[in-house]
Amino acid sequence: MQMPPNPFMRALASKQKQLGIWTSLNSPFAAEVTAPAGFDWALVDMEHSINDYFSVLGQLQAFAASSTTAIVRPEWNDPVAVKRLLDMGVPGLLFPMIQTVEEAEKAVAATRYPPHGMRGFSGGTRANKFGRVTDYLDKVESETAVLLQIETRSAIEQAGAIAGVDGVDGIFFGPADIAADIGKLGQPLDAAVWDLIRPVAAKLRDMGMPVGTLVNDADFAAQLLNEGFTFVACGTDTTLLARASDALLANVKGQLK
Repeated sequence: MQMPPNPFMRALASKQKQLGIWTSLNSPFAAEVTAPAGFDWALVDMEHSINDYFSVLGQLQAFAASSTTAIVRPEWNDPVAVKRLLDMGVPGLLFPMIQTVEEAEKAVAATRYPPHGMRGFSGGTRANKFGRVTDYLDKVESETAVLLQIETRSAIEQAGAIAGVDGVDGIFFGPADIAADIGKLGQPLDAAVWDLIRPVAAKLRDMGMPVGTLVNDADFAAQLLNEGFTFVACGTDTTLLARASDALLANVKGQLK
């Protein structure tokens, strides 16, 4: 049995626009509802949700039956957590709050076997279909997306060097935390935030580095993709549910006499 190609990695390499959704409901059933929608990628979040390894596993299984590539954001840049997620078979990882070149190197090293990294070896995992994928060791590094999240002004200033670390497949800008870092807490779409992000994103694209982000605004997400961002999440499942339920209640109440 051969390791299948990662469509998200192929899309990044060919600069194809990848539209995503953020999933924080911690539910395989919710993932199964979302998966047939046809998003190119979905972020399964462990940093700002109550996801654990079992709930992440169920969501990976739900998305595996669809054309959507599930990327997982671990709680932190922790090689132990990364090892467990890789053994679980995640197609990609989004490392939160990368601030320096050293932290970027640590993230990449967590995804590599020795001598190029520190990933521990296990011969029979979900990732290699319990030993059945005969070329797993040869291909896993090229088929697993390593995405680094930049979330502060300081990190933005070092973005070029961070992106230059060998093994980095994409840089993701976190506008909410960038907004907080520059005194705009709760204002991720503020012009000042994007005045910081846009020129750096353009420089990274000129380096050949795919860039991505999350914005809970469909029009702005489309605008960013048209500007040259490669992978953009246009909403979160929790926000969509909250907005839809609020709108439904308001609609019915507004018609009551």
